[in-house]
Amino acid sequence: MRVRRQPVRTCTACRTTDQKRRLMRVVRLTDGTAVYDSGGKMNGRGAYVCAAADCIEQARKQKRLERALRLENMPSTLFEQLLHAAEEMALQQSLPETREGE
Repeated sequence: MRVRRQPVRTCTACRTTDQKRRLMRVVRLTDGTAVYDSGGKMNGRGAYVCAAADCIEQARKQKRLERALRLENMPSTLFEQLLHAAEEMALQQSLPETREGE
């Protein structure tokens, strides 16, 4: 059986590449607002950032997401959402996977 290829994306803050599902996506909607896309499937211009607090902070300080999404300013609540989502992702990755029925 063939191994399925995983999509690879680049973090806008640290410029490292990783699998799409391991990065967090921020989308600029048609009305010009930016939102966190937890599912990774929303329509609009997207940019990816690592699920690490230092990458999120670097993206905020250096305005990397604003440049990637071609926006003037980003709401601070978006960065708070990203930090919260990064914590949740870290918790999910640290928990051992259990199979149903065990």
